[in-house]
Amino acid sequence: MFDGKLLENFSRHNVLVTGGTGLIGRQIVELLTSADACIRTVSLDRINVNAKVKHVVGDLVNFDFCKEIVKDMDYVFHLAGIQGTVLTSSSKMASHFVPTLMMNTNVLEAARLNKVKKLVYTSSIGAYAENTILRESDYKAESMPMSFAGWAKRMAELQVYSYKIQYGIDTFSIVRLSNIYGPGDNFNPDTAMVIPALMHRIFKGENPLVVWGDGTVVRDFLYSRDAAEGILLAMCHGTNGDFVNIGSGKGHSILDIITALQSFIKFDCVFDRSKPSGPQKRIMDITKAKEKLGFIPKTELCKGLHLTWEWFLRNSEEHKNKMNYFLDECK
Repeated sequence: MFDGKLLENFSRHNVLVTGGTGLIGRQIVELLTSADACIRTVSLDRINVNAKVKHVVGDLVNFDFCKEIVKDMDYVFHLAGIQGTVLTSSSKMASHFVPTLMMNTNVLEAARLNKVKKLVYTSSIGAYAENTILRESDYKAESMPMSFAGWAKRMAELQVYSYKIQYGIDTFSIVRLSNIYGPGDNFNPDTAMVIPALMHRIFKGENPLVVWGDGTVVRDFLYSRDAAEGILLAMCHGTNGDFVNIGSGKGHSILDIITALQSFIKFDCVFDRSKPSGPQKRIMDITKAKEKLGFIPKTELCKGLHLTWEWFLRNSEEHKNKMNYFLDECK
């Protein structure tokens, strides 16, 4: 369980949150501001999620910029990345892969050169090979990741590993995240993931809502606040340069999502079984996170979806001010 006293570790320390305007970043920022940390966020989004935080608009693919933005930081939460659907990630592979690789390489190397005290890098479930239950102990470096974009995530993990072997740096930690959703998600209809995409279409009045597949596909969905707490636990306790799963540890079907949404939104739904829906089941085993970090997710699916929907109703246009690497190519 997350103990708020852990936040005292960050009091009056300099903290950088890359991707601080994203759905996890803004939760990290909110928690850290309560700890009286000196926080800087950086992204290409032209929004500021917290008046107490200095937000810098800048491109992490620029190494000189990274070295400057990381300078004098005690802690670095490297959350910045590129989120894309299966379609955009497979059809626009370079738009996803290349900047992800560059951002990760630059931030990690800048942190090493600037002798950052601690860092957490957020990797992804996509770095795993395809399987139904995903456990750290089953991972093999020579396996194929479940998506091409997973290679970029793995490269950063190997960069952290190489620092440990060559320089003895064991204070850079790695978390592999499951399917995260929550306030601040990408609600751009062209590139949104499943939950924000469904919400956006409901908001626009699609009725009945047409959902691909038969609704039985199962995924591990984790609310962004729980993800943020897991990342903070990883920062405080460390992972010794290895990775740990941060997910709900539970499987929820697409039908579960629809049923939960219908509990507080009125809409009809039909399933198009002629359309593909992806592998049947993916769930993270979070035993290691529970034992090593004390991580216990606490937000039930329906509550998390309701909080996300309420935020979206108040901020339905925010996505227009956020960087989208696929936007121009999707038009």
